[in-house]
Amino acid sequence: MTLFYTLARPIVAPVMRALWAPRIEGLDHVPRHGAFLLVSNHLANVDSFLLPVVMPRQVRFIAKDVYWHKNGPVGLIQRAFFDAVGTVPVDRAALASGRGALDVALGILRQGDGFGIYPEGTRSKDGRLHAGKPGAAWLAQQAQCPVIPVGLSGTPELFAKGRWWRSRGVVRVRIGAPIDFTDLAPDLPEGVRRRRMTERIMDEIAALSGQERA
Repeated sequence: MTLFYTLARPIVAPVMRALWAPRIEGLDHVPRHGAFLLVSNHLANVDSFLLPVVMPRQVRFIAKDVYWHKNGPVGLIQRAFFDAVGTVPVDRAALASGRGALDVALGILRQGDGFGIYPEGTRSKDGRLHAGKPGAAWLAQQAQCPVIPVGLSGTPELFAKGRWWRSRGVVRVRIGAPIDFTDLAPDLPEGVRRRRMTERIMDEIAALSGQERA
């Protein structure tokens, strides 16, 4: 657990709640012990700040290592924040390969930590929920850990022009129960199993976020 969770989080979390008053549901679905995979829709850059702050346990993400090499005050703040929340720097080549980033994520899960992933692969530009990529399903198969779906809404409005002073209560974080995959036949080919797991993950996120499907 990083310094953020032992020292800074007790300060940051109440401040965030006072400023934004996010509506949070389903915190009891987050396992109190052991690895878990958090799968969420992705609407704004602030999502990766919001989720670690509101969760009852540390959730780690990966990010491009360029954020650790920026100069000046902004670079210093970015490095401090990412280090504080336990974000793991991954080089551009590993991110581009896909598998390299997943191997880093799998290592985090095998340490018994929580890891967050956006199955769409990138931030939604139009607000709709786009098709999921198989990475989350692959991680769930390899780590054999609970998969916790999350539906975010309202985060793009937090810093919209002219809205920052009216952002209280616009954000909603809905956390669902662990996704059940036990009904999938054990003799399914691995590729078919991952596709069906991905479809179920995206269905659960859609139900929580209320987004239109792309």
